[in-house]
Amino acid sequence: MSESLPSYRDYEPDPAESTETPWRRLHSRVIWVDVAQTLLSLTPAVLALLVFGTEPSAGTLWPVVAIGVFGTLGAVTDGVRWFFTRYRVTGSYVERRTGVFVRQYRSVRRDRIRSVDATAKLRHRLAGLRVINIGAGQQSSAGESALVLDAILKADAEELRQDLLWARPNGTRGRDGTGQAEAVPAGVLAEARTEPAVDVATDDVDERVFARLRPSWVVYNMFNVWAYIMAIGLLWGGFWLASTFGIDVEGFIDGLADWDELGWGWSIAIGLAVTGAIGVIGLAVNFFTENWNFQLARVAGEHGTQLRTRKGLFTTREVNRDDNRMRGLQISEPLLWRWMGMADTNVVTTGLSLWSSSQPATILPRGPIAVARSVAADVLDVRPSPLDAPLERHPRAALHRRMWWATAITAIAVGVLAWLAATGVVPGWTVWLGATSWPLTLLGALVAYRALGHAVVGSYVVVRSGLMSRSTVALQRKAVSTIALRESVLQRRLGLKTVSAMTAAGWGAYEASDMEGDAAVEFAAAAAPGLLEPFLLREPVHTVR
Repeated sequence: MSESLPSYRDYEPDPAESTETPWRRLHSRVIWVDVAQTLLSLTPAVLALLVFGTEPSAGTLWPVVAIGVFGTLGAVTDGVRWFFTRYRVTGSYVERRTGVFVRQYRSVRRDRIRSVDATAKLRHRLAGLRVINIGAGQQSSAGESALVLDAILKADAEELRQDLLWARPNGTRGRDGTGQAEAVPAGVLAEARTEPAVDVATDDVDERVFARLRPSWVVYNMFNVWAYIMAIGLLWGGFWLASTFGIDVEGFIDGLADWDELGWGWSIAIGLAVTGAIGVIGLAVNFFTENWNFQLARVAGEHGTQLRTRKGLFTTREVNRDDNRMRGLQISEPLLWRWMGMADTNVVTTGLSLWSSSQPATILPRGPIAVARSVAADVLDVRPSPLDAPLERHPRAALHRRMWWATAITAIAVGVLAWLAATGVVPGWTVWLGATSWPLTLLGALVAYRALGHAVVGSYVVVRSGLMSRSTVALQRKAVSTIALRESVLQRRLGLKTVSAMTAAGWGAYEASDMEGDAAVEFAAAAAPGLLEPFLLREPVHTVR
């Protein structure tokens, strides 16, 4: 279960703390950082208008005006936020209050703090600032949020991080146990330790490095559909910048080749190739700037060990994930790039959003599957790794179900296209195109069937599934809070069941689809020991006299 953050009704401040601990402001440099960024973004337009004498027009001025307006609004917003935001760190709480028309107050009890992450974009680094994100096991799906301090001085940020991660709730350092620490109530400690701990060794090791950046990983991050999206953005920005300086971009492109002689086919092919090449180069540069100096390590912390990632060239980010909240690991292999062994590696943990960029669940850049499995074994600290265990295959009936669905979907698509062709909306050849997609859908059904697998390996339950992305998940059995078995009409006719293992971490539910009926019940009982026993009917044992 996740821990809920205390509200203002639960907050009972110590009178001594309320009077002795002063409220502090965020640093005022954050305002000047936004002002400087706005001025720098306007520099190309100013040079074009004043130095090169480019005549202003509506097409060149509206981006300049938009940048100026958004930059000014950002600076004003930061100024208002700086003026109305206060924070303080007492012996028991981290508190923040902000808001202009609606006053907001937020406090995080220090014994519940599980991560203190520091982020700094290039402008923050130049100004000596850091953005601090304090996590306390919040659940993003429940509408909770971490406490963010944007922004404070680098020295203050490091001091705050060390204080919150290594100090006891009364403010004394707790790593080596020195100092006369005030006793923490037993109820508080019991509440903080209700969740099961992860199966990792807690040796007295300050840092254990699992992975560092390998330049060859860039190959796994360059080729995807995002290359064209990035290229479109880069080309539009380049077109606007060139137009600002009075460069005739259309005339330059027309002079590169005789496009009328090449024809539409070759012109489109060359355009796609050039756009793709620009996007691939952009993704490669983005990979190195985002993952520069990447390091994945396990470090010691006040509440146990933490899984820490550091990375970034212009924007540096450090994320600490509490091992006590980790429930397993997931390795995903995209279909189109499975031939080159591409894989994504995520932790299954509470308190982190799967879509968050500030507290991501991804612990490795996209890279080779061999590295992902090796790092997963080190992170889980279980030998042999449950992710390397052989999985049980699902019955052939599971393939038949997928083939039925593939056929039904193709038939529906062909029927819709035939109706549209009969009414003259689409040409008649589209019906034949829809019919020829049947072999592809059957191939997809076969790929999806071959991806199915399940096993119970020691203290982990392992499930694998997925068509476009084959995901293998190793989930702690003690982290499974609910087991669900379900069967549709078609599954019932084929003798199949789907087992869902539900947990408070990650996606919330992990499924083993289309298992044989009796095997599904046995797997569900083994995946969550003790949950199904009251509902199972045992056959009576007849003794022979």
